[in-house]
Amino acid sequence: MRRLPPLHALRAFEAAARHLHFARAAAELHLTPTAISHQIRLLEEILGVKLFHRYPRPIRLSAEGAALYPVLREGFDRMADVIAALSAPDARRPLTVSVTVAFASLWLMRRLPALRNEAGLNLKVEADNQPVDLSGGDVDFAVRYARQPGPEGHWRALFEDRLVPLCAPDLLCRHPVVRDADVLGLPLIAYRWSGGAEAAPSWHGWSRAAGLSQDVPEVSQHFSEEIHAIDSAIAGQGVVLASSVLAAASVAAGQLKPLSTTSLPGRSFWAVARNDHPRLEEVERFAAWARDSAEAPVAP
Repeated sequence: MRRLPPLHALRAFEAAARHLHFARAAAELHLTPTAISHQIRLLEEILGVKLFHRYPRPIRLSAEGAALYPVLREGFDRMADVIAALSAPDARRPLTVSVTVAFASLWLMRRLPALRNEAGLNLKVEADNQPVDLSGGDVDFAVRYARQPGPEGHWRALFEDRLVPLCAPDLLCRHPVVRDADVLGLPLIAYRWSGGAEAAPSWHGWSRAAGLSQDVPEVSQHFSEEIHAIDSAIAGQGVVLASSVLAAASVAAGQLKPLSTTSLPGRSFWAVARNDHPRLEEVERFAAWARDSAEAPVAP
């Protein structure tokens, strides 16, 4: 049976011997210099030897301390190497990201191969319109839609959004749009705003922004999901006031066409994680890649 001194005393001695400075050892171990001194004195009492010459300063290792230090240093280094190797599979685990259904389908899914190839990241996608609790541990980070960072967590901006009127080119062949007023002559499509009732985009709001005085017709078709409203517009069923970010691929593919330079301000997309998440570097890498990839064309 091994008889060893307390591990905390051995760690305190190893750090102090490496730095030859109690205060620096204390800073490394998140202790006070007094606590380091007490733990080293405890170790000296257990061993029955002096490990440091404290006076005159600076401190120096005694002969016994010089004999013990390299053994502990090698032991702690080997433990750190084994622990890092055991932790490596977790580093290869896919990052789990929480996103809305629309963001997953219209923006993220088509970019996953490029994300793996260009940023070296593999994501597990959890699509749900309800915000997740990032403190639970099942989700590594989330993509949130907000005007500004929240009071908690690590927030990184991805891109800003605008709400623009869009419809299929075929619909324009049947109902040409020359002026903003002509937009309201098309069948209007609406959907439930996932960002809450406050400042929800509406055709009435767009009409005011365009400076129109005419009455806004009743909405022809209403959906609970933005993605279904966009699909309806692609099918030529009407005009939708949709996210410029989420509809970008459909616009680039010619499936949708902007009808006006008048738009409504949206919010911003953010990558959000816990401040103490061990894989924040990968979240930062995702955010940087997302900002760059937003400028690149993607296949519909």
